[in-house]
Amino acid sequence: MCCIAAPNLAPYGSYMDNTTQERLMAAIAARRDDLVALTQDLIRIPTLNPPGLNYREICGYLAERLAKSGFKVDLVRAEGAPADSPKHPRWNIVARHEGPQPGECVHFNSHHDVVEVGHGWTVDPFGGEVKDGRVYGRGACDMKGGLAASIIAAEAFIATCPDYAGAVEISATADEESGGFGGVAYLAEKGWFDPDRVQHVIIPEPLNKDRICLGHRGVWWAEIETHGRIAHGSMPFLGDCAVRHMGAVIAEMEETLFPLLAGKHTAMPVVPEGAKQSTLNINSIHGGEAEQDPDYTGLPAPCVPDRCRIVIDRRFLIEEDLAEVKAEVAALMERVRARRPDFEYEIRDLFEVLPSMTDQDAPIVTTVARAIEQVLARSPDYVVSPGTYDQKHIDRIGRLKNCIAYGPGVLDLAHQPDEWVGIDDMVQSAQVMALSLGMLLSGAPDG
Repeated sequence: MCCIAAPNLAPYGSYMDNTTQERLMAAIAARRDDLVALTQDLIRIPTLNPPGLNYREICGYLAERLAKSGFKVDLVRAEGAPADSPKHPRWNIVARHEGPQPGECVHFNSHHDVVEVGHGWTVDPFGGEVKDGRVYGRGACDMKGGLAASIIAAEAFIATCPDYAGAVEISATADEESGGFGGVAYLAEKGWFDPDRVQHVIIPEPLNKDRICLGHRGVWWAEIETHGRIAHGSMPFLGDCAVRHMGAVIAEMEETLFPLLAGKHTAMPVVPEGAKQSTLNINSIHGGEAEQDPDYTGLPAPCVPDRCRIVIDRRFLIEEDLAEVKAEVAALMERVRARRPDFEYEIRDLFEVLPSMTDQDAPIVTTVARAIEQVLARSPDYVVSPGTYDQKHIDRIGRLKNCIAYGPGVLDLAHQPDEWVGIDDMVQSAQVMALSLGMLLSGAPDG
């Protein structure tokens, strides 16, 4: 964890008097049971991705709730986006509440999709069980607890400070777990995050209630395929084994690439410590004939494999150039080619995201920092995520730089069995969010 001294917090936050702050904190505390119930309701809608289940159901649930709170609601289907289909349409919700005075817009963005359940659960993954001050379930931490906290924060702020200046937006978006292309990327392309209509964005990802996440590392996914020549397995000398070629590629990675990456370090406050260096993961490997169905009882055919593929996941630093990242792998492949007769290969780009990091003196950062100090009586830690999240689309497509991740939950619990979010953490995070709204959207409190 990297702790940096809090920067200058002016000009935001100077107008809000102590009485209003105390009323806002109390309004959140009074909504504790509602916060828990809302989190439970969201968990009980199993929005599994893949394939994209119940997206319309959760958006409909949120639309009904937010409309009752005075929000204007838009349901947006990401037609034509990756994975959008008649069977599994990619639905998103954007809700906006306008104050009576003109001003800036603060937007809370949460993804509503969750990953597969997996094995090892001791509670119902979609039961929303409350136990020992925690709400359990798939998505509790990542990130339905954060979504619920942002809604409670917004509702409490609007009720306590009805004369505020500006607008509050809440979105729940699809497919963050699979790249965000049916969610935030689509909305950004359609102008929903245009800096002329939205000025501040908080993404309630589970980075801990006392941390401000400024951004994330970059990522390049690619598929590497080695080619060979098929032949009978009893006469492999008549063929050319693509798997052996790939073995040479992996050996070269171990010999030269992994040590090279281990020597690259960043000044970004990435957590955990091991992610402050460049990394590469081999996500999958497959060579030879396709695997048969589980109930197939026969033997494989005796063939020399003429294809072998791996998928690599390269995470890179803000100090690195993407072209250089790709060139390192291309150079590795050429070194292998120089040593192996008849070596042929292909590299196919699958996915790439540039690193993103908001300046520490950006308005949203300084404001949330002050709110954390007010609620938790401590300065925040400033961190960068090892993996990407939807800030990438708000930054690169929406061209909105004033964006952070801040929310309740422990990131290590995400995607784990018995996932949970702490109730006290949600309450305090909601208080931070509500105070941030008060600091950014000036206006006279009621009464």
